[in-house]
Amino acid sequence: MTLADLKKEKIEAMKRHDKDSVTALNVVISKLMLLEKSGKGDITELDVVQAIQKAEKELLEEREGFLKAGREETVAALDLQLECIRKYLPKMLSEEEITKVILGLTDRAVPTVMRYFRDNYAGKCDMKQVSEILKKI
Repeated sequence: MTLADLKKEKIEAMKRHDKDSVTALNVVISKLMLLEKSGKGDITELDVVQAIQKAEKELLEEREGFLKAGREETVAALDLQLECIRKYLPKMLSEEEITKVILGLTDRAVPTVMRYFRDNYAGKCDMKQVSEILKKI
């Protein structure tokens, strides 16, 4: 998924009059365009995944606040936005898959394992979960 792909998806959502998808995609596209203008250079697929994950986290926090405030109609709209952006996230590694990868490594030192997952599975696993699994092994 690239920035151009997301822009095309936004145009399609606009044609369908799907305002929740347009809103969610606008958030992600804005984050990526800010990153691009900051001088980072080309936007990589990892940048796209990280922007989507950040937007998902922000939407979840926003949803929690509206849920506490009793604003059910806003919570429903946020749920639709979350559903929209989650379909662009890669499948996350399960606990079993992470354990299998860790057991397959020759050096299981914490810095080595964390570096391996950051380099090879960035955006496809939760690094906190990797750390917790590594502590159990």
